[in-house]
Amino acid sequence: MAHISGYSNLDIHYRKGQDSVDPKTGVLTIGEKDRQYVDYPEWLPTWDPNEKYEPYPEDYNENFVDKGHFADPDFKSLFPPSDKDSFKLKKISPKLGTEVRGVQLSQLSDQAKNDLALFVAQRGVVVFRDQDLKDKGLEFNKKFGEYFGPLHVHPSSGAPANYPQFHITYRRKDPNEYNIVHAKTLSTKGWHSDVTFEKYTPSTTFFAVLQAPTDEYGNTSGGDTLFSDAEEAYNRLSPTFKKMIKGLKAVHSSVEQASQSRQAGGIERRPPSTNVHPLVRVHPVTRKKSLFVSRAFIQHIEGLKNEESDAILKLLSDHVNNSVDLQIRANYEPGTVVVWDNRRVLHSASFDWDSGDVRHCYRITPMAELPIGDDDEEEN
Repeated sequence: MAHISGYSNLDIHYRKGQDSVDPKTGVLTIGEKDRQYVDYPEWLPTWDPNEKYEPYPEDYNENFVDKGHFADPDFKSLFPPSDKDSFKLKKISPKLGTEVRGVQLSQLSDQAKNDLALFVAQRGVVVFRDQDLKDKGLEFNKKFGEYFGPLHVHPSSGAPANYPQFHITYRRKDPNEYNIVHAKTLSTKGWHSDVTFEKYTPSTTFFAVLQAPTDEYGNTSGGDTLFSDAEEAYNRLSPTFKKMIKGLKAVHSSVEQASQSRQAGGIERRPPSTNVHPLVRVHPVTRKKSLFVSRAFIQHIEGLKNEESDAILKLLSDHVNNSVDLQIRANYEPGTVVVWDNRRVLHSASFDWDSGDVRHCYRITPMAELPIGDDDEEEN
């Protein structure tokens, strides 16, 4: 069976021979050579080989209730009509993505957070500008994310010391970084939804920029995140094809990602995970269907022969990944926090700058419900 990955983990895994090892604790860290170029050293990744976790219990999130269920459909707490002159909303595209200015995530009330969960579910991606979350500290960010659900602990990526609940992406200051990444591939695209190998997959996800590449004019340029609308992608399928894929389930696995971490000299906090999810999932709040085709982690479709599985996955992946009229790009001005619903969209990093500038970001990943399939919905 063909596994189309293209998924690069060079920005999340430890690099043996380049990064450092604490001689007292054995903790893997970023070396002093690279640390000197970082604006937020407290957010640098560490990898503790002694940090081990048991597999997630089968029922660890079975009582999850999405905060969007408690939202005001008019979003009056998130966007108060009395303060309408203090914030600005702009649709990035008609059906996907909104840019927001003048709303501070760190100051949201619980009801405003509920509104946010629904707003993100409806718009797929929301780009908040001029945010101060990164300056509020690790503990504040942890508690902020936990409002939306228990935070995922990644099995192999770097995390700030004592805070495994954060997922750090970090491109070192090295002009050769670009050449390393592009040495064996024409493109860095790697479309996926986060950690779909887990039984309970993510919901409202936060990605904050700490440091981004800049151009010669002093503006941020490079390292955008691309998003594709898996909901609209499903809507465009013919009725006949929708019937053909109805009820199909795919096997998602972290085995390949774990192997990449080991090969790089990194860690494994918990054993690799493999789970089965519907190919078409239903959002628990909006009740809309979307294609759940995270090819970075999907192995095959259950019950089909290899050629059949490969053909369907290629068609659906090509549709979601290559349809430019399903997609938007989020760029990273200073203070940007991008919020997306991992059940509604797929995303891909882009590595398009060769200046050697640092790109340093963190992700807060609340976990959600067991994915609901299009056949499960009718049964319930």
